[in-house]
Amino acid sequence: MNKIRIALIEDHDLTRLGLRLIFERYPEIEIVGEAADGTTGAMLLKTMNPDVAVLDLGLPGMSGIEVIRHYKKTLDTASNQTKFMVLTLQEEAQTVLAAVAAGADSYCLKNLPGEQLVEALQSTYQGDSWLDPTITRLILDRQRTVAITAASKSGQVNITADETQQAVLESYPLTRRELEILGMIVDGASNAYIAETCYITIGTVKTHVRNILNKLSVDDRTQAAVRALRAGLVA
Repeated sequence: MNKIRIALIEDHDLTRLGLRLIFERYPEIEIVGEAADGTTGAMLLKTMNPDVAVLDLGLPGMSGIEVIRHYKKTLDTASNQTKFMVLTLQEEAQTVLAAVAAGADSYCLKNLPGEQLVEALQSTYQGDSWLDPTITRLILDRQRTVAITAASKSGQVNITADETQQAVLESYPLTRRELEILGMIVDGASNAYIAETCYITIGTVKTHVRNILNKLSVDDRTQAAVRALRAGLVA
């Protein structure tokens, strides 16, 4: 079994030590490097090419968002691409959206229990983006600007958005089932959890997720969650 190779980019020594102690308890996780500032962190990513970078946003030198942008800009190939799990105290909606827009795959708060932190790391590594439920609710409260109206006999949901958000579903509406699954994606649910909750197979879940991504014109679950939150597509 391949280990999850991670880099810790955190300027607070005690926090970095705490993270190291948590992750070292799991044999499937290998810490390949640490950095206490953004500039060193950017160099670490280039030299070690970890599977996942766990980083703070408020870093000296280069901010966490700048580190992510720098990495994405200088990346020559999509193979072995590092995924980014933001771990921070910053809960502001604009900060979250800026981090995700820069390329963050997951967004966690530092008060997350150790077991959930490892679960978030594993989900990030597997390509299933993880958003802290506190963050999703915060963005919903700030960004809910549309009314969701139900309606046709076909079971589709029509969205009435304001002018800046009308493009979200300009091509096709989401079905009721897709809207239900989108809500669970926003809450950070895995495919397995969605399948169990909706009494469908994982293959069916993957099909629904693929349709949701296509309809929202996004590339991954994180982008879908952010677009859904910004447009008020989930309640």
